[in-house]
Amino acid sequence: MALENRPYSTRVQIQFDLGTDENEKKLTASKSLSNIKTNSSDQDIYDVAIGLADLQTYPVNYVRKVSQADLVDVV
Repeated sequence: MALENRPYSTRVQIQFDLGTDENEKKLTASKSLSNIKTNSSDQDIYDVAIGLADLQTYPVNYVRKVSQADLVDVV
């Protein structure tokens, strides 16, 4: 039995640090980018995400890649 990984969706989430509120609770905001090519390298995704984040006012907490794939039994 052979198993094949067939990716079908990739998106990126960028979380920004907005500082704290009056109660010292950490405030964040996030931006999601979808329709990323499934064969894009992690480095390319990161570079583009940081490039876009640099256009924002707030610093980045993290860049997260979210990929989805079907696992298919190949006969």
